Order: sequence, then C-alpha cells, then structure tokens
Amino acid sequence: MKFLLVAGLVLGSAAAQAATYTTEISCAQAKRLVDTQGAIVLHSSPYIYDRYVAHQGYCSNAGDETTRPAYVPTRDTAQCWIGYYCAQSNRGSNGG
Repeated sequence: MKFLLVAGLVLGSAAAQAATYTTEISCAQAKRLVDTQGAIVLHSSPYIYDRYVAHQGYCSNAGDETTRPAYVPTRDTAQCWIGYYCAQSNRGSNGG
C-alpha cells in the first residue's frame, strides 16, 4: 500500500511539472511543438491553457468541430501563430 501511495505522489508531481508554458519558449519552439506533437496542451499562465492542433485531423471526427487560428504569447513574440485550436462548427446546428 505504501508503494502505491509513493508511486502516486511521484507520478502526480511529474504530471504537475510537465506543463509547457509558451511564455518560457520562443515562437519557433512553440510552433515546432504543435507541428511535431500534432495536438498538445500548452499553458500561457498557471490557470490559462488550451489544446492546440496542427490541422483539422486532430479535431472531432463527428464534423461538429473546425479549426481556428491560434495565437499565443511566447518569450519573443506577443502574438505568435502556432497552429490552430478546435472550435464548434456552425454547420449541422439545428438552430434554424
């Protein structure tokens, strides 16, 4: 039981430290992360984060999501285009 508790604490600490802050990396590094990972969660502050994607293929396959350009603050650029975020599509809504 002690092993599980210790393992949980260690893994929990590692997960908490795994956050990547866009303000600590360059614009090129942030863009490269999105491009190489395909989809990644990036933080611009401890309480502000989002999931960024390289292309539409990382959004919902149900057709209810589309991509929108994503700009984030980085170490060297106030508004760095790093790829996209998935957003609700207006297509297919029954709103009339």
